[in-house]
Amino acid sequence: MCGRYVSTRSPEDLTRLFHVTDWRPEEALAPSWNVAPTDEVYAVLERTPRDHGDATASGDGTTPAHRELRPLRWGLVPSWADDPKIGARLINARMETAHEKPAFRRAFTRHRCLLPADGFYEWQSLEDRATGKTRKQPYFIHPADEQVMALAGLYAYWRDPRVKGDDDPDAWLMTCTILTTEATDAAGRLHPRMPLALTPDHYDAWLDPRHQNADDVRALLTQPAGGHLDARPVSPAVNSVRNNGPQLLDEAAA
Repeated sequence: MCGRYVSTRSPEDLTRLFHVTDWRPEEALAPSWNVAPTDEVYAVLERTPRDHGDATASGDGTTPAHRELRPLRWGLVPSWADDPKIGARLINARMETAHEKPAFRRAFTRHRCLLPADGFYEWQSLEDRATGKTRKQPYFIHPADEQVMALAGLYAYWRDPRVKGDDDPDAWLMTCTILTTEATDAAGRLHPRMPLALTPDHYDAWLDPRHQNADDVRALLTQPAGGHLDARPVSPAVNSVRNNGPQLLDEAAA
């Protein structure tokens, strides 16, 4: 799974790396070395122009899609949910089954995104030889070449029934989830699952809202992006969502 990750790239860097054509400086997010569920995160996505707010973002191919950089809340809230709190339990979706699960299947065919990350955290249970007790040791897992990871994600719109007008920005909540796959490389030594990173040659097809055939979309997810992953033990300070800063990435004794 993926329960915490790092996202420190500037919006200027992300718009260049992902060929974004539409982003709003007033929506810029601060860099985070401890991204946690329900935080706002950067997402790259493609949508058709909106004439009457988010409700018309159909992605039906009748008008050209714009590639956007948008802040979304991490933890997907399906459109049918009664309460947005459900999103805290839907931060990940399994690559193998997302296309058929009620919470994710609509987003899988219509609302896909990329979530830029520097790397992610995973925890390993270790036994303290002195006390015999077990503790959780966090590790930071990242590309060895320090390139940005483009995590495959899904997003959804949730309509807040307490807000009357569809044109009110507060009426719509946009949320996202991260697809996971079987872990490989360094991640596989720590946990059986890991976030799925896509290769650049799959970005366009994954983001294109006109691609709505589930089998064709699943074909893009045959294996995670290539490249060597490194893992290093880091301080347990990352366990608290209140802690943030580049010091969380400093190597610590395992």
